[in-house]
Amino acid sequence: MQKHYTGLIERYRDRLPVSASTRIISLAEGATPLIQLQNIPRMIGKDVEIYVKFEGLNPTGSFKDRGMTMAVTKAVEAGSQAIICASTGNTSASAAAYAARAGIKAFVLIPDGKIALGKLAQTLMYNATIIQINGNFDQGMELVKEVANHAPVSIVNSINPFRLEGQKTAAFEIVDELGFAPDYHCLPVGNAGNISAYWKGYNEYATDRVCGNRPVMCGYQAAGAAPFVAGHPIENPETVATAIRIGNPQSWDLAIAAQQESGGWFDKFTDQQILAAQKMLSQFEGIFCEPASAASLAGALYDLSTGKIPEGSKIVCTLTGNGIKDPEIAMQQCADAKPVTIEANLDAVKRAILDSM
Repeated sequence: MQKHYTGLIERYRDRLPVSASTRIISLAEGATPLIQLQNIPRMIGKDVEIYVKFEGLNPTGSFKDRGMTMAVTKAVEAGSQAIICASTGNTSASAAAYAARAGIKAFVLIPDGKIALGKLAQTLMYNATIIQINGNFDQGMELVKEVANHAPVSIVNSINPFRLEGQKTAAFEIVDELGFAPDYHCLPVGNAGNISAYWKGYNEYATDRVCGNRPVMCGYQAAGAAPFVAGHPIENPETVATAIRIGNPQSWDLAIAAQQESGGWFDKFTDQQILAAQKMLSQFEGIFCEPASAASLAGALYDLSTGKIPEGSKIVCTLTGNGIKDPEIAMQQCADAKPVTIEANLDAVKRAILDSM
């Protein structure tokens, strides 16, 4: 009988810091689809292969599950009875889910009124203790680091090195599926753990000769929350893309190293550009990602239009979260396409269809 998929730690156990006796805390995360875009390349008239790594199909709907399975596994192995994180939403949902799976307590600090409804609902349902602060993510992160010195809790934000160990497996999966590393890898950048983790994964595979090349790493931020583009932290970051509304990334040095070592770059895009890419991906490819995710596609398309990314390239864009995470923004984008109410008879239905053809 074929063994069922048990998660990324089991799949890549020999590349992760676990032993034969480690109790694995998993929700069968990873193995997310790598989808080649078909319609958008034709629309922009470019000879290019664009793939999206849809991390929104992880168990809690975001890439955070990759790191959280490792972080919580190692916290439990160390004897922790509780974990804590600061979050703009996705981390809190993931931490709460994996804590529930492990049978330990989760505490999450979130900015008051600055978290998407879908993410808040998840965290509540997973029974985490939610602490809202009158401040932003960066202030929450500083509080988490301080409280961990005074309370018996393990931090599971990306400053936890085991988070990046789990997240690097996405790079493994891409190479395993394509048979090579892409020429360019485009990512949204908030706290910057993801771009750091992908680069770590590509480097490990290249060192072990699993793949012969490493991609150029391209990190894209929201214009109102672009510390890497500015070259310094942003005190009051603002963007509709809540997952990357971060002004002082905790993985700053690692992200800079990924960008510089790969010959890559950082850039920023307005909320309007990010939302346009989100809607484009949904309407023309049938892929619904959360707003922050679409920064990767916005960046790739812009750099293709300027020639910074040349034609003939193979590009992977990471889509970090599922669109269902942020239903309010999606509904606002579709305000002109609200359902119409008609009479419940055949003629009315036929007229509605023909009027829309």
